[in-house]
Amino acid sequence: MSNVKVGLVQMSCTANKDENLAKAISGIRDAASKGAQIICLQELFTSLYFCDVEDYENFKLAEPIPGPSTESLSTVAEELGVVIIASLFEKRTQGIYHNTTAVLDADGSYLGKYRKMHIPDDPSYYEKFYFTPGDLGYKVFKTKFATFGVLICWDQWYPEAARITALMGAEILFYPTAIGWATSQQEDTNTEQYNAWQTIQRSHAVANGIHVVSVNRVGFEQEGAMKFWGGSFIANPFGTILYKASHEQEEVHVMELDLGKTDQYRTHWPFLRDRRIDSYQPITKRFIDEN
Repeated sequence: MSNVKVGLVQMSCTANKDENLAKAISGIRDAASKGAQIICLQELFTSLYFCDVEDYENFKLAEPIPGPSTESLSTVAEELGVVIIASLFEKRTQGIYHNTTAVLDADGSYLGKYRKMHIPDDPSYYEKFYFTPGDLGYKVFKTKFATFGVLICWDQWYPEAARITALMGAEILFYPTAIGWATSQQEDTNTEQYNAWQTIQRSHAVANGIHVVSVNRVGFEQEGAMKFWGGSFIANPFGTILYKASHEQEEVHVMELDLGKTDQYRTHWPFLRDRRIDSYQPITKRFIDEN
């Protein structure tokens, strides 16, 4: 299909997992009523962003994939005839956990999952305590409406991840995200951080000639110390912002994308044609020393 309608659900969360899942499903229904065919939820939408602390109790939030949440969402996907992209805390086995996104096709079938590859460790983002790095590689999902790739939050800063996913045939890149500002920060710092976050993802759209859809959470967490900045957006294959959500409000937005634009932009700006793949071996090194 050349044209596809994508929906994003930008929402705030509470400590109640069932309430969060119900709110996400309500958002999915809202997006479907507006014509959405592929609907993306934000990163770890069933809970507060728990990685602000290293607490063993938080491992109890994890679940198998497939599991209870994917079963609930599968029923909704089949009922509404939509594709759902759902970011969840995966318990793989005792002692092994992942930050994982499951994809459910429009008939409710479970297509598979992508495990977050790049795991951050920063103040209030102690993800290395919880998540084992992904070991499934980069993934594309061939759904009823489009073939797309999913990368998760910290993955969005790495052009290599976007490039590989695009080379695998992704027509859209989806980025479920949880990123925010410390409320103690100055406004100019907030602006600089958001602009960098948006710019790097828009650059992936340009470099690969495909649409990018980034879905972030919103609201105050960590007893008011963190404001998740929302700002979910959709960019076209040349990085033009087609839609940007607010930094404060929960939003459900649906937009029709013309996937045929990829051929147009890749033909007129042939970055893939002119890649010098014979010269890229150094990219596999951590750092290139002069000596």
